[in-house]
Amino acid sequence: MTPEQRRTAVTSAMKSAGISERQACRFTGFARSSQRYTTRRPSDTALRERLHTLAILRPQWGYRSLYRLLRREGLTVNRKRVQRVYRDAGLSVRRRPRKRVAVERVPRSMPVGVNIR
Repeated sequence: MTPEQRRTAVTSAMKSAGISERQACRFTGFARSSQRYTTRRPSDTALRERLHTLAILRPQWGYRSLYRLLRREGLTVNRKRVQRVYRDAGLSVRRRPRKRVAVERVPRSMPVGVNIR
């Protein structure tokens, strides 16, 4: 369960039962510190948009190659952050279907004796 889902569970318990935050956190079993937490992470919108455009331009490149390309463009960004944003944006390398060679099927010959295959 994600922290956002925990927060919504606690707030819905507070509204539906008319109880305090402390009682709702005790009832749901979640910590009050996670209820009051506000993220300090900077927004990824610029990185997300750039990754999306690069993924459209180069559909066979994964996040590692796109990370190197972003670094060459002068963007100072962590590889793990690029990987997280790439995954959260729903981007992935397009897999090609496997091609099978069409081989004419030949029926197997029946064994004519013992221990013959």
